[in-house]
Amino acid sequence: MNSPSNSQSFFSPRWFLIVTLVVLFGLGLAIRLYDLTNLPLDFHPTRQLLSALKARGMYYQTAPGISDWQRQMALQQWRTRAEVEPEVVEHLVAFTYQFTGEHLWVARIYSSLFWIIGGIFLFFLIQDLISTNGAVIATAYYLFFPYAIIASRAFQPDPFMVMLIIAFWWAFHFWIVPHREGSRGWLFAILAGLLGGFAIFVKFYAVFFVAGAALGELLGRYKLRDLIRNIQLWLIVVLGILPGAAYLFYGIVLNGFLGKQFSGRFIPSLLLSPLNYVNWTVKADLAAGGVAIMLGLLGLFIVRERSARSLLIGLWAAYILYGLYFDYHIATHDYYQEPFIPLVAISLAPAADWLMSRLAEMTTARWTRVAASVVLLYGVLTTAWDVHSQLKAVDYRPQAAMWAEIGTIFNHGSGVVALTQDYGGRLAYWGWQNATIWPNSGDIDYHDVRGATFKFSQTFNNLTQGRHYFLVTDFAELDRQPQLKQQLAGYSVYQQGDGFVIYDLTRPVAR
Repeated sequence: MNSPSNSQSFFSPRWFLIVTLVVLFGLGLAIRLYDLTNLPLDFHPTRQLLSALKARGMYYQTAPGISDWQRQMALQQWRTRAEVEPEVVEHLVAFTYQFTGEHLWVARIYSSLFWIIGGIFLFFLIQDLISTNGAVIATAYYLFFPYAIIASRAFQPDPFMVMLIIAFWWAFHFWIVPHREGSRGWLFAILAGLLGGFAIFVKFYAVFFVAGAALGELLGRYKLRDLIRNIQLWLIVVLGILPGAAYLFYGIVLNGFLGKQFSGRFIPSLLLSPLNYVNWTVKADLAAGGVAIMLGLLGLFIVRERSARSLLIGLWAAYILYGLYFDYHIATHDYYQEPFIPLVAISLAPAADWLMSRLAEMTTARWTRVAASVVLLYGVLTTAWDVHSQLKAVDYRPQAAMWAEIGTIFNHGSGVVALTQDYGGRLAYWGWQNATIWPNSGDIDYHDVRGATFKFSQTFNNLTQGRHYFLVTDFAELDRQPQLKQQLAGYSVYQQGDGFVIYDLTRPVAR
């Protein structure tokens, strides 16, 4: 593939480039599959366990050898939990369970592969947009930034969505590029439309990154009147809109389950809150790295091609609008930053191209090229090793037995209120125990931000009415709610063990 940059490539000859890419993608996949069978509690377990419960319900619907009570509970846990977005990844995992059995590591493999495939599309896009030098370094950043490694292992739709977004960027770019014969053909138009539409279907907020990239590239190359007359562009737009629009119609108009999912995403008062912008910056730094973001923004000034600059401007503008719309979640949920990682990667490419070109000019001798390559490999290996140590540090497997024990105590019945981790996800998955969930301090603060008032006595009476037990497993959260702690001290302890206390709501302590 031809590169628009005339700079000297550090990664030449071709065999050296191929070896470099094989090492990068091989190590990238290997670090993601390390500690494969550990429980998915290392990254946003609430969201991962939501998908785990849904996938189990789908699988148990037809799986042989399942007891009636487990099948019914699995189905109930699947169907009563919020349908935040289409259950595409969950269905894929549930289908695979038919061949592997129920193992949560199946989802980890899929998510890791999605991120790796996204990296392949990212490399080819940047190679054509900037240079081979920029593409290699940007792809290495995308694959090995520590947050990206951890986040891309999670049982969530986000890695799949990121892959589709990047694939859309690639397909749309190769549709629009005028200097490549046949690149503006119907094949790339259909491919771009389908990839963009499916990305939006998987998670609706992908529309910001799909539309931002498309508008950036289009307005950087063509006049508006030429775009209006382009039939292939209209095909891309229609294919991009149809899947998500059909799901919205089904979820809002026909079934009504999606309406409440969109409430609370935009809170106008937060637009005027300096603290919220500080928190947004903190989450962006966690996900992409402050230095990388700085270099990426500087890349807007040094990028050579006008079309590349317009693409970057479109993506950065889309990210800002995205953050302003999801003003609460962008500052509190770091996984909302995942599409920001490939954006920063592309933005880094101009600076990486300049650096690697200078390095190529200064390492003409074979031994100096080898020495420079070893230094680059050192950076990748040390980052991967740091993540390896982080993953190795905590073994979550023993927790499954604790939650199973709690479920056995309750005999998987009803009448339980719980202050517990992950909105009862661990209790539901490994304990097979449903519970009424007591709000944590974050939920209380969220209601305050939205203008609601949390009334402790009223909430306690409503949630405990008709219930027999109050389970506490999150003791740090209990300490943050002194009113609840004092209230529970007025009841007898029914049972306690390592990591849990059960209060008997039918037996108040005499005072």
